[in-house]
Amino acid sequence: MHSVVCIKQVPDTTDVKIDRKTNTLIREGVPSIVNPFDIHAIEEALRLKDRFGGRITVISMGPPQARESLKKAISYGVDEAILISDRAFAGADTLATSYVLAQTIRAIGDKEPVDLVLCGKQAIDGDTAQVGPGIATRLGISQLTYVAKIRSIDLEKKEIVVERQLEGGREALRAELPALLTVVKELNTSRYQSLPSMIRAARYDPPVWDKDSFDRDPSLLGLKGSPTKVSKVYVPPPREKGGIIAGDPEDPEKTVAELVDKLLECKIIG
Repeated sequence: MHSVVCIKQVPDTTDVKIDRKTNTLIREGVPSIVNPFDIHAIEEALRLKDRFGGRITVISMGPPQARESLKKAISYGVDEAILISDRAFAGADTLATSYVLAQTIRAIGDKEPVDLVLCGKQAIDGDTAQVGPGIATRLGISQLTYVAKIRSIDLEKKEIVVERQLEGGREALRAELPALLTVVKELNTSRYQSLPSMIRAARYDPPVWDKDSFDRDPSLLGLKGSPTKVSKVYVPPPREKGGIIAGDPEDPEKTVAELVDKLLECKIIG
């Protein structure tokens, strides 16, 4: 069984700063981590390998420093980790990003067929949850989002059954393989890295794929392939401190009058 896991390096901070000229995140000097949801995708791929054997390939699109996230993936025990990096990819929105990742997976599949693609449900820096479904759409394969449990996989019948997390419960879905899954943290608990894998990760130098490493349409890369444009990024003003109308239980009419006056003053009613 060949699984491909898509991961992303994200800022390890809640104190996000914005470049006002480019409307992009300022990443310089900010520590980075593997997107937490992607760790659960890696863990599930490892569990499937424990059951069925096979191979795990991890890919990440990003700047050169994203190598550290790929080395982290190696430390968990995956077989290969590939960095997808090129100046032509700069400024990509979710549409352009899903295109590059899909074309990379196609190229990987040409060498060894891919049975399953796993992604975290979303990245904590963008929170769009669009890249995983975008990859599946471009590859023309089944997409199962917000997966909280894999019930069964039948490699002979090329079939997978999962439980999908919903707001009010769970939904069981059956799909054909190959398929793409986006996973939630409830799916599993990540294992600890073994010492041999950590030593291998320290020595591992992820291969770099650029725009010439796979078939591509230049008009679909980077800013050219990104119809989404950020018009403005700003920090919302802090909320004003709330007030309390204590009221007098012996004189409820006075309390109501005070409340109405306050609502009129705040222009909530009028």
